[in-house]
Amino acid sequence: MSLGRKLAWISILYLASGLPYGIAHEVWPAFLRDRGWSLAHIGLAGLAFLPWTLKFLWAPLVDLWGSRQAWVATCSLCLAGLSLALIPLDPGGGAAPLALAAVLLLFTTAAATQDIAIDAYAVDLAAAGDPDAGQGAEFRDSGPINSARVAAYRVALVVFAGGLLILAGRAGWTSAWLALAALFLTLGALAFASPRIPLDPGRRRQGLSTVLRWAARPSMVPVIAFVLIYKLGDAALMRMTKPYWIDRGASLEEIGLVATSVGMALSILGAIGGGLWVKTRGIPSALLWLGLAQAGSNLGYLAVAGLELPRSSLWAASIVESFCQGLGTAAFLSLLMALCDREAAATQFALLSALFGLSRDLAGAVSGHAAEVLGYTAYFGLTALLAVPGLLLIPLVARHLRNRAPDPPP
Repeated sequence: MSLGRKLAWISILYLASGLPYGIAHEVWPAFLRDRGWSLAHIGLAGLAFLPWTLKFLWAPLVDLWGSRQAWVATCSLCLAGLSLALIPLDPGGGAAPLALAAVLLLFTTAAATQDIAIDAYAVDLAAAGDPDAGQGAEFRDSGPINSARVAAYRVALVVFAGGLLILAGRAGWTSAWLALAALFLTLGALAFASPRIPLDPGRRRQGLSTVLRWAARPSMVPVIAFVLIYKLGDAALMRMTKPYWIDRGASLEEIGLVATSVGMALSILGAIGGGLWVKTRGIPSALLWLGLAQAGSNLGYLAVAGLELPRSSLWAASIVESFCQGLGTAAFLSLLMALCDREAAATQFALLSALFGLSRDLAGAVSGHAAEVLGYTAYFGLTALLAVPGLLLIPLVARHLRNRAPDPPP
């Protein structure tokens, strides 16, 4: 399959992946608040996001049965139905809160399951046509594929979620949910038409045993540590940038334009650049040099906070950080893809992404307290230092990629 076809299908699939995530994180809080929910109840509704963290628990089912396309299409159909179910469950109209909560939880479970299948299919596409596929080789097309997935996912977050809020404001929530259901059905149909990539039925039937052998290799210890900490500094910084803008006196419009909209565009450009680096220089080189850029960009916020530079310097720090964050993300996702065996890709990728999600969430949880204790200047410096341990593990990760061998027979 040509690279152009791969990128086209990846873009379609990650539009489908980003859509429900954007609805859950951007639209639901506005919907619930608009319909009269308290801030406390809206905060508790965040528990419905847990399936995205816990999806590795049922990822083996996606590896064992059915095609990737069947899983994606089925989940899209469920998401469409659950979107329609929100119409009679208007929280401002006296609907039972538990019924609404159940719909939200089912929605995120279907979305997380769809992500499992889409991530696995991305691994399938990256390995397609590669004679070393399934043996941990660096997939030739993983860099451009990850650039496309990051771009499509973030476009879905901005365009679809933002568009739905605009539609709800102009035509009401019923029209918004009807449009969302139609969008899920369209994307599900497109995903079902994507090319099938053959998988080894025998290896798929090995199920969890394949994943356990994969995770139990001694060389996986530094790899797992690397996945946990490579983007730790980036995660710690991101949670505190918006509060810092507010404390510097920035308006919401300024934050929306520079830190969010322009930042999103630059992170997409960074992901494209990172993907090209992976394709031409390889994953280890990208992890090192793009990781250094990612860590170094945190120093921009350190300089602005410590030297009290003018507002234009804050804009510059945000622009550089967004671009470098995209660079590092492309390199990191390419590594996760290269670590997976195709027949167990759904479970392996879900497990690796859950590890990354765990460290990201923990870093975010303590970021506010750390910033209060240390102050912004010292905290921003600390976020840059948090990137150093991950960079030191890159030689061990590179050795693991070079030395990966086929799984022994069961």
